[in-house]
Amino acid sequence: MRQLLLDLLPESPPSLENFLEGASNAETLVALTQWLAAGGDFCFFLWGERGSGKTHLLTASRFVYVDASLDMDLASLPPENLPPGLAVDRVEALSAAGQIALFNAFNRLKGAGGRLLAAAGDAPARLQVREDLRNRLGSGLIYRLAALSDTEKAAALTRKAVERAMPLTPEVLEYLLRHAPRDMPTLSALLTALDRAALEAKRPITLPLLRDLLRQTLAEPAFLEP
Repeated sequence: MRQLLLDLLPESPPSLENFLEGASNAETLVALTQWLAAGGDFCFFLWGERGSGKTHLLTASRFVYVDASLDMDLASLPPENLPPGLAVDRVEALSAAGQIALFNAFNRLKGAGGRLLAAAGDAPARLQVREDLRNRLGSGLIYRLAALSDTEKAAALTRKAVERAMPLTPEVLEYLLRHAPRDMPTLSALLTALDRAALEAKRPITLPLLRDLLRQTLAEPAFLEP
């Protein structure tokens, strides 16, 4: 199992400002920012593949966040007095009891003037959940998030390196993108760790240093093959 750096080297808290939207997600980020600021539709639904940034945006909303993959029954939701803003991630992981709980929370929130931000790996119409919940989730704004392309990831990591005054050669960047987990939070954390390791060891940022770092932080040596 990978020992992801996110537990060891937390990055800045997720925000709308530090979300890397790429070319495909600019419209979605604008729509969500306006929705959070101005109100309007009661429900906002994000969908997209793993690593596209759904969790980042749900956390950045500052709504009360619930990960359905960790709380399938939504047992953490209070039976009364729901928060005015609720963010439910990985809706597809809800149990039967959790689907009922979200359906009831949807109705209670709407009646109380609250708001729901939800996310899943697929659009509401294709989710394998009860029909009444599917219809509720599909009744508001729906936006797809696309994962960044390799070119966009490279550009984002290069910008981060420049901000840190960190010398990053194309060779090191290519190796990082080829051999590390490909989601941006992990790549970004690895880049921060690489910079720290170079400063602490008083070594230049080279491929051997990057390989050493990956061996220390990833439990799967297969990632490190040339």
